[in-house]
Amino acid sequence: MAKPRIDDVARLAGVSPKTVSRVVNREPNVRDATREKVEQAIEELGYRPDQFARNLASQRARLIALVYDDPSAYEVPSSGYVIRLQQGTLRACRAANYELLIHPCRYRNKDVVAELEALIRHIRPTGVVLAAPLSNMPRIVDAIQASGTPLVRLSPGRKDGNQYCVATNDREISAEMTQYLASLGHRRIAFIKGNRQHKAVGNRYLGFVDGLRASGLPLEKDLVEQGDNSVGSGEECAWRLLRSEQPPTAVFAANDDMAAGVMRVAAQLGIEIPARLSVAGCDDIALARQIYPRLTTIRQPLAAMAELATMALVDGSGKDSLGNGVTVVPAQLRIRESTGPAPSE
Repeated sequence: MAKPRIDDVARLAGVSPKTVSRVVNREPNVRDATREKVEQAIEELGYRPDQFARNLASQRARLIALVYDDPSAYEVPSSGYVIRLQQGTLRACRAANYELLIHPCRYRNKDVVAELEALIRHIRPTGVVLAAPLSNMPRIVDAIQASGTPLVRLSPGRKDGNQYCVATNDREISAEMTQYLASLGHRRIAFIKGNRQHKAVGNRYLGFVDGLRASGLPLEKDLVEQGDNSVGSGEECAWRLLRSEQPPTAVFAANDDMAAGVMRVAAQLGIEIPARLSVAGCDDIALARQIYPRLTTIRQPLAAMAELATMALVDGSGKDSLGNGVTVVPAQLRIRESTGPAPSE
């Protein structure tokens, strides 16, 4: 059986081939009734547009590039973050008949700017979704912007520049987590900071400070440790915190990997969770639900954020249509078994 062509779809739907093309390309100003007829004909015939031909016919490919920090560069890579980014971008791309190119890159590499410039010249994407921490690095943002390619930054940490951003309420939700721990009776609450390059992760520490203040608790410098987002750094920080003269009764880590490191050290020291120590994290990666006890954490809406960012690129007619606003997708607490009332003295 011959492969259906655009003319076949047009004939069945009773419209012109140009109208079919406008529906396939999600162009505006197509009546809902007409769009429905064309989509029904596409489904009935099993029509699939020739992506290669469409790319050649347009200045840019119908392609979204998702650029993120390469997890394999870390000692203990966390794939959960990347998987959820991909899930969101894929949903939007499939709905719009776009292709997705994923491009992990190591931002510490001195050639990373040249690498991204070459990528954009080669594939000519419709737009780029740039994930943290790359989204808050001026040399990377500037290089993409200089190419004229529409750009949406994910979780840049702070709004600067003239690119559209999609973020979450890191500071506010971290304050809420801190207040939750205080409501359980904890008075010595420790915090483990994340990688300094991650501005959005830095906002979680600011939220911790806000939460202490709202709970009437002082900020004690000996209860604040600097990690780097890895399980290993969580362990190192936990050894210092839990073997101190006045150890905390609760530890809030800026991500789940470091929280898992705290739980490992607690197990080695014979500290029962949550009877003697409550532990909370942030991100809600798969590990948070796999370890025992299951980790109380903050559910980051990464997939929803990535989907919104991609939809903005797909629906926008160009870089100027995106504007420079910020869409905030709220995060949520996930209360599980790793937190409980503070131990009695």
